[in-house]
Amino acid sequence: MEAVVERCCGLDVHQATVVACVLAGPPGRKPRKEVRTFGTMTRDLEALRGWLAAEGVTHVAMESTGVYWKPVYAILEGHFELIVGNAHHIKSVPGRKTDVRDAEWIGDLLRHGLIRPSFVPRPELRELRDLVRYRRALVETQATERNRVLKLLESANIKLSSVAADVFGVSGLAMLKALAAGTSSPTRMADLARGVLRRKLEPLAWALEGRFGEHHRYLLALHLRRLEAMQAELAELEARLAARVRAFQHQRDRLLQVPGIDRSIASSILAEIGVDMAVFGTAKRLAAWAGVCPANHESAGRRKGTTTRKGNVHLKTALVNAAMSAIKQKGSYYKAKYYRLKARRGAKRAAMAIAHKLLVAAFHMLSSDIPFRELGEAFLDQHAKRRITAGLLRRLNALGYEV
Repeated sequence: MEAVVERCCGLDVHQATVVACVLAGPPGRKPRKEVRTFGTMTRDLEALRGWLAAEGVTHVAMESTGVYWKPVYAILEGHFELIVGNAHHIKSVPGRKTDVRDAEWIGDLLRHGLIRPSFVPRPELRELRDLVRYRRALVETQATERNRVLKLLESANIKLSSVAADVFGVSGLAMLKALAAGTSSPTRMADLARGVLRRKLEPLAWALEGRFGEHHRYLLALHLRRLEAMQAELAELEARLAARVRAFQHQRDRLLQVPGIDRSIASSILAEIGVDMAVFGTAKRLAAWAGVCPANHESAGRRKGTTTRKGNVHLKTALVNAAMSAIKQKGSYYKAKYYRLKARRGAKRAAMAIAHKLLVAAFHMLSSDIPFRELGEAFLDQHAKRRITAGLLRRLNALGYEV
């Protein structure tokens, strides 16, 4: 194979060490090889950067090993052309495996241009991605804590969730705080209800009659303090997220035109795929990277059923949530497509197909800067008018009619 990079370096990155293998030499000749091992402290990585610059290295490649590659990437960024490769794609041939051999193998693949670079967004998008992912984790933690509160109430036979639709609304929280204080009777706690919940004062009083002892009050107070702290942190995070996403306001406004995509999901999509679609090339490649399309498995001319790949789980989750919202909108093309697919392929596959279509729409809107165009619920009938007509005629003839 012909070498395409004259001076390159392969890095085998670990938590405590980085093994670097520099390959230098013109194409067509055996390159000069030099291997060094560095630590992962900041001064060690800066020493690595200085050595690579002194050697005249232009390209550096590494595997996406956990999170250990990120500080290495941050310190080398802007000084070399960096390539982060998928570990599954650059796995070495079977045999003796050492850190030095891994670095040499990565360097050799890089020298011959055989490493496909993974998508690494620019710094401002990486910061936005961290905020969006932490927001999701915080929301999930808040939901877990609320479930603990509901389980605690049920263990004491407090049936508040059977009467109040939202236990953690204004009225519900007031009753929970009164329960934790232990100073109010069920009737007085029920009287804390507001709005339409005041129509259920008597059922509320019955629901609040339980065996709620000192142990339950102590745990409930702990849960409520944790929920208040998480709510304050979530509000602070939302403010910072809104400030960071302001730089991509135009692109987010485009995505908000798509059915099922709200502000939170639009921010998630932008944080995961960015705004420059040229890095993915085509919508098909983006869908494969995200993991919202089935893989190909064909042998001896026969195709076998396969599941979707893991892909980007954060983006996939956001797209599936958007799909479940889009299929509920009346007059939407996605609703009509979902129910057609659901009848043949099932609900889960249909939802994944709608998530795929949403991502394809987002790709074209961001790459061409065009607004969303709703096809409408009748689009599928018009698109395959002849086929649908033939199918309906067959059904009528099967029922005994002559059409």
